[in-house]
Formats: sequence, C-alpha cells, structure tokens
Amino acid sequence: MTQVDLHLHTTFSDGRLTPLQLVELVGQRGLRVVAITDHDSTEGLPQALEAARRFPHLTVIPGVELSTDIPGNEIHVLGYFLRYSDPGFQRTLQEFRNGRVERAREMVSKLAELGVPVEWERVLELADGGSVGRPHIAQAMVERGYIRLPQEAFVKYIGRNGLAYAERPKLTPADAVRMIRGVDGLPVLAHPREVENLESILPELEAAGLVGMEVHYGNYTPSQVEALAAIAARDGLIPCGGSDYHALGTPGEVEPGHVGPPLETVERLNALARQRANISA
Repeated sequence: MTQVDLHLHTTFSDGRLTPLQLVELVGQRGLRVVAITDHDSTEGLPQALEAARRFPHLTVIPGVELSTDIPGNEIHVLGYFLRYSDPGFQRTLQEFRNGRVERAREMVSKLAELGVPVEWERVLELADGGSVGRPHIAQAMVERGYIRLPQEAFVKYIGRNGLAYAERPKLTPADAVRMIRGVDGLPVLAHPREVENLESILPELEAAGLVGMEVHYGNYTPSQVEALAAIAARDGLIPCGGSDYHALGTPGEVEPGHVGPPLETVERLNALARQRANISA
C-alpha cells in the first residue's frame, strides 16, 4: 500500500465520488497526501479541503488536470499547489468546460447519426453539474445496452479515432505548463506512456517550466516505472504519480492506496511550492 496519490477525480469532472466521499475513502485507507485533479475544474477543492479536516493525518493538495493538443495526440498536464481562486485562471477553466459541453453535444449528435442514440439530458444528469466529459457519454451508452464497459465506447466511438469523435478548443502542452506556472502551480506531465514521441516533446515542456512527470501511475509495470524514473532523473523532473481514480467500478480499476510515489516526492513538491510562493510574495 502507498501513502500518496496525486491523481484523483471527483464528480466535479468525470469521477463518480463527491469530494466528501473521495476524501473519506482515502482518509479511511490511511493515505497521508492526495491531490484532487479534476479535468478543467477546481470547483470541488473547497469541499475536499473542508472534508480533510476530519482526518488530521491527511493533506489534500489543490490540483487540476488540463487537456492539451498536438497534431495526432492529446497530452494532459497536471498542476499542483495552485492559486486556484485567481479570477483569470477561473475564467479560462470555465471556457474549457464550455468547450467540453459543445464537444459532448456534437458527439451525441454523431452517435444518433450512427444509430446508437443517447439522451443529451441523461449525459448532463450523469455529469451532475460537473465538467462534462466523454466518460459521461460512455456511461449513457452502457445504460442503453450498446456496450458492456465504458472503455468500449472510446475504442469504437468517442476515442480520438472513433466514429463519433469531435474536437474541442485546447491549449498546447507548453501553454498549459505556462498557465499553471501563472498561478504559481507546479506543472507535471500526466500518464507519459500515452504520449507519442515523449523524448522529443519533453525539452519544450521543460523550457516552459515543467517540474515533474508521472512515473508511478495506474497499472504501469515495474519495468515501465523504472524506465520513466530514469528519464525523470536524467532531466531533473520530480517523479510523481497516482491511481487516476474515477470510481467507475470497471474491472481492474486501480484504487487509491495501490499506486503512487514515495513521500520524498511530496517533500520535493512542497519545497518547490514554498520557493515559488516566496518569489511571488
């Protein structure tokens, strides 16, 4: 069991647990440090931070996960220790969430044209006021009996090369790094094994201010973790990671407490966050 998980989602994006439920889960499991990293949203952070008061041993790091785009690929960037109440930052996140809604509408329309209609109202109900995402469409498809598991929707329909895929406005990866830096956050590359041409992309991100990379992630094998750890060490990046838990209940879903970086990672992030705060003061 691990004591750190720096990649968790709630109902404020595409997770199934409320911030209160998620904090209760990790608190009861004895985790010491977690980060709430909803997609394009920090709206669940106040609830999570308040809930953490019930668990004196637990620290919740305010975070976010931003989706970015490069030709033929999508890259996600995590941000930790953000000044997330910054008005400009929040306006940009709201624009991203609006883009998610329009993209989801377009995909629902395409699904109807393909003969696998789902109700738009049901997609919104599944989002429950949070940031609308493709997992909500996938769940609606499961409910209608078109597919057995949400992952199947991504493979055939709503993944990047799917029949009903639609684009939405996104930042470039370097712009996302700079956006997080703009609110004194610490930018970290998410699930790097999904990034094509990782070695050629890293220099630009590091020049923009990238400080870390997920190494201990999801179901990565020991050899994959070792290879990523070597890259992080070579480039001076902090080796981060977590379960990327959504509470979807799918077979093999990695849960909090089963994967994550060592406490040393948190110490390095904390030290860097304090340094940034002092510079900004």
